[in-house]
Amino acid sequence: MEKQEYLDLYHQMVVIRKVEESAAELYQQGKIGGFLHLYIGQEAVSTGLVGARKPQDRLITAYRDHGLAINAGLSAKEVLAELLGKATGCSKGKGGSMHMASVEKNFWGGHAIVGAHLPLAAGLALGDQYSKTDGVTICMFGDGATNIGFFHEALNMSKVWKLPVLWVCENNRYGMGTAVERASAVSEIRQKAEGYGMKNDVVDGMDVMKVYEKSKEMIDDIRAGNGPQFLEIETYRFRGHSMGDPERYRKSEEVHQWQENDPIGVYRKYLMDRGIFTEEELNRQDELASEEVREAVAFAESSPDPDPEELFTDIYVENSVEG
Repeated sequence: MEKQEYLDLYHQMVVIRKVEESAAELYQQGKIGGFLHLYIGQEAVSTGLVGARKPQDRLITAYRDHGLAINAGLSAKEVLAELLGKATGCSKGKGGSMHMASVEKNFWGGHAIVGAHLPLAAGLALGDQYSKTDGVTICMFGDGATNIGFFHEALNMSKVWKLPVLWVCENNRYGMGTAVERASAVSEIRQKAEGYGMKNDVVDGMDVMKVYEKSKEMIDDIRAGNGPQFLEIETYRFRGHSMGDPERYRKSEEVHQWQENDPIGVYRKYLMDRGIFTEEELNRQDELASEEVREAVAFAESSPDPDPEELFTDIYVENSVEG
C-alpha cells in the first residue's frame, strides 16, 4: 500500500475508538437512548475489511455498526448525530445506534434482528450477479447468528447460485453473555461453511493488516467468479454486549489479557517497526482524531431534533413512473 493508505487505516481505527468512547459518555449522561453496542476492541475487523473493498462492493452488517459506518465513509458528525437522534444523522435521527446506513456509500445498513440481514445480503449479491456487475457483497455478523436459520438458508442459497458474497463472522467469543462453546456444537465457526462446500478461512482480528490481506485475497477470488466464501475473524469486544451489560459471564482478567493485544497498539507497532511512521507522527494523528471527534460531539449536540412530520416520511420508497 501507499503511505497514505496505511495512515488512513490508522486514522479510521482511532476515530472509531474515540467515537465509541464519546458515545459511552453521552449514553451515561442520558443523551443517547435505547440500546448502544460499542465496537471498542474490534476496530481492526471492519477497518481491514473495508480497506480491501472497491467502491462497487456492498457492505451490510448487524447491530454493532458504528465502526463500519465510519469505515464506509460516513463522518463522525453523522454517526454521533444519529446516535443522539438528531435530524443531521445519517438516518435523519430515525435509526439510532442499530440502523445506520448510506446508499451513497454502498453501506446497506446495520440490522437489529440477529441474522435477519443475511438473506438480504444474498439478495444484494443476486442483484449484482443478475446485473452482470463485478461487485462483491461483504456481509458481517456475530458468532451468535451462525446458530440462526437465516444463516444456513443464506449460505446454502449463495452456494447453490454461486453468488458473489463474502460471509464474515466476527467471532468475539460471546453471543450476548453466552460463550461460543456453550451455544454452538462447532466452536470453530468457519467449519460450518464446510457443510455447504464453501471455501473458508480464519484470521486474527486484532491485526488490521492480517485482516486486510486475507480479505483482499478472498474478495479478489470471489470477484473472479469463483463463488461465495466464508471468513471467520477472531476478535474480542473490550466492553459489554451493550451499555446495560453487567458482564457477570466473564472475568476481568480475561478482558485485561485481550486488552494487552489492543488492535490500535498492534498496528502502531507494525507501522513503527517498519519505519512507515514515527511515534511522533502517529501521536499527531491521535490528536487530529480527538479534535475531529470533539467537533463531531459539539455538532451532534447542537443539531436540531427531527420535525414531527418526519414520522410520516421514508415509509415507502418514492418512485415516479413516467409515461
